[in-house]
Amino acid sequence: MSTETRTTCPYCGVGCGVIARFEDDGAIRIKGDPDHPANFGRLCSKGSALADTLGLDGRVLFPQVHGARTSWDEALTLVARRFGETIADHGAGSVAFYLSGQLLTEDYYVANKLMKGFIGSANIDTNSRLCMASSVAGHRRAFGADTVPGCYEDLELADLVVLTGSNMAWCHPVLYQRLAAAKAARPDMTIVVIDPRRTATCDLADLHLAVRADGDVALFNGLFQHLVDSGQVNGPFVRDHTSGFEETLTAAARLDVEALCEATGLSGMMLRAFFRLFAETEKVVTCYSQGVNQSASGTDKVNAILNCHLATGRIGRPGMGPFSLTGQPNAMGGREVGGLANMLAAHMDIENPVHRDRVQRFWNAPVMADRPGLKAVEMFEAVADGRIKAIWIMSTNPVVSMPDADAVKAALELCPFVVVSDIQLETDTTRLAHVLLPATGWGEKSGTVTNSERRISRQRPFLPPPGEARPDWWQLAEVGKRMGFTAQFNYAGPARIYAEHAALSAFENDGARDFDIGGHAAIDAAAYDALAPFQWPLLADGSTRSRFFADGRFFTADGRARLVPVASPRPDIGSERYPFVLNTGRIRDHWHTMTRTGRSARLSAHIAEPFCEIHPADAGRLEIGDADLVRVEGVNGRSILVRALLTDRQKRGSLFVPMHWTGETAPSARVDRLVSACTDPLSGQPALKSACASLSRYKAEMHGFLVTARRPRALPFAYWAIARTDGGYRVELAGDAPQRGWERWMRHNLALEGHHELLSYVDRRAGDHRLLAFEGESLLAALFVSSQPVQVSRQWAVEQLRASHRERGARSRLLASRPAQGMPDKGAIVCACFSVGANEIDRAVQSGCRSVEAIGVAVSAGTNCGSCRPEIRRILDATQPLAAE
Repeated sequence: MSTETRTTCPYCGVGCGVIARFEDDGAIRIKGDPDHPANFGRLCSKGSALADTLGLDGRVLFPQVHGARTSWDEALTLVARRFGETIADHGAGSVAFYLSGQLLTEDYYVANKLMKGFIGSANIDTNSRLCMASSVAGHRRAFGADTVPGCYEDLELADLVVLTGSNMAWCHPVLYQRLAAAKAARPDMTIVVIDPRRTATCDLADLHLAVRADGDVALFNGLFQHLVDSGQVNGPFVRDHTSGFEETLTAAARLDVEALCEATGLSGMMLRAFFRLFAETEKVVTCYSQGVNQSASGTDKVNAILNCHLATGRIGRPGMGPFSLTGQPNAMGGREVGGLANMLAAHMDIENPVHRDRVQRFWNAPVMADRPGLKAVEMFEAVADGRIKAIWIMSTNPVVSMPDADAVKAALELCPFVVVSDIQLETDTTRLAHVLLPATGWGEKSGTVTNSERRISRQRPFLPPPGEARPDWWQLAEVGKRMGFTAQFNYAGPARIYAEHAALSAFENDGARDFDIGGHAAIDAAAYDALAPFQWPLLADGSTRSRFFADGRFFTADGRARLVPVASPRPDIGSERYPFVLNTGRIRDHWHTMTRTGRSARLSAHIAEPFCEIHPADAGRLEIGDADLVRVEGVNGRSILVRALLTDRQKRGSLFVPMHWTGETAPSARVDRLVSACTDPLSGQPALKSACASLSRYKAEMHGFLVTARRPRALPFAYWAIARTDGGYRVELAGDAPQRGWERWMRHNLALEGHHELLSYVDRRAGDHRLLAFEGESLLAALFVSSQPVQVSRQWAVEQLRASHRERGARSRLLASRPAQGMPDKGAIVCACFSVGANEIDRAVQSGCRSVEAIGVAVSAGTNCGSCRPEIRRILDATQPLAAE
């Protein structure tokens, strides 16, 4: 009999509800939860493909010490002993935890409790530092607490939605679809996108402001000045509920119109249009994300935005307010339990002795960290210089995701004791672990997460833990017991941890703290299992609220919001050697370092290799053609090789490279090795969006494309990128040809030493070489090599791994690297949900489809998550004139 489990998606901060259906045959079906208030049944391409990611291939299944299998008791005893000895010899500041927004709140809570209250150090930070730290710092400066004022419904109620530093269509696609539906229902709603790139989100925009990198402070300072000049300041609200207005106005008025245009890279006409829209529209929501946060001036950017909402009083009321779009599924939950180095649990302040005493008494802790610990970048610098001698990394891959990533790798290589808890055996970080601990993953975990609108939801297990995998909270609690704190870490399960977390949030809380879920302080296991999604606060009397600050009451000492004067940074225009601004970020169908999404063939079908977006004018000047390989070099002298993607969606002088590829998937493309460790001075968040770089064409002796049923043993090429496909792998190659010839390389690296039929075609003059390997009717491998980028339909070639090749003609056509006349070729995949290619969409247009909706009816593309709809529209716009001729 099939069973259904309601749980929560493990990807972005939208926090979508998911129903996992376990079928009688063992298959797992995933669908959106129609009753979850975050998504009402919608899922994006990543969420829809969650079932693809649940296999045990490559999982860590038992504890290891120096690569050798050991027992949990031996591994945990070793961790407790080494941490204890390090603390005894070098002090509590010599150890650290580095956590992840992928952890559940219960995991985070136990880690924070152990480090701050029992080890006595605040050296506990998280990859959320790379994501949301500037938003946290901005909230605390303005509101006195890390409070998100509004909710998702506000985006649907607003008359003007401003999206700044957010490619919502790709990074928060379900929320984007809610916004698109609201605009379709109310066409008078106006949407403004502020982004240096013309991203997929601009498909919905009425106005796109292609702002200069780090021009946001100047833009919102200019808006602030305009609001004052046009009489749009809410005088009573500013007088009664804020401070700092005059100082903020003085700072905002420092740029005249000419200087403002220079600082933002926008024309006076564009600036006036935006300023007028904002000034004349009361119901305004400003959403911001990584383009704002990941900057050396990220906190000032946040406060520049908040200043405009506070000055107009447009905050905390339906359809009004600033809204931070959280990057990870539980970055908010981590903030709630104090998972950052400069915070205490329950939104209390580590610098406040009253707060420290309160938490210490509640935990019955022997010590309490009395100062902020090392933030992420500082933490790995301390590993490098020897101040930190033992570190525990959980559920993240900093050797790929941290700025100056090669320096992070070198630091961990030299660290005396590295513990890593993860689900994947082979990552860039797990390779450096002295102790590797098997964690439970999505579908096996039990706990809670908090999304961007402060909504707490359950992640529930529907699969047993594989092998000897154990939850992260259990691992931490067991180490705490072995360090001598048995009573304080004797948890029967996550329900007990959650109840303690809730009780702490209400402990001595007279309303002066925003975070309070005391209504769950006495929750039992049954109620916890049945817990429905809810927004905090949830007080002991059962009362709750969806918005903050409409009443003008803030969490500062005097109850007033702070308008913060912020200065526009000088634009970094690069240098003659490094003239480009390098922006990094996500793509539509992948997540972080692909340890989960990389397991899904359909999520790799849309974009299967790393790339660099380049404006055609820049490419032409450097003699770079579309699909050439390019070398991108950072100011630290390190470089990467990626595929050139020429597009006028990119600004001149700017580059965009996604951050997902790793040593496992494309070792020459780890882009964060180029990004310097420059951080915001207040938040400690690194500037991942505006590195200076140079660009040049990479000339390879050969280019290759391989489809194979088996992962190659070795890929000794200057450039390679591997991705899963149905039935195997696809690999892009470039560099020098193997000295012993392609046939011997293929036989050895694809384990074809047995009796396999090989077909070969060679044109030495053109530099072409094709090799096919068959086992019976099945294709084992097809290799296409050329002196230029290989011209073969990737999707068609990939599909040959699943096709029958009994007939000689089919093998000949494959050797000729083209489908037979009349045989369908999907072309490059556009819609990952239904595996619809560009050629299929083009044929739908040719047959009479004249809208995105009509194409959806014809071929299903764009009818599930909708993330591909902007790309479908571009194909439609490019094809329709031809169809009409």
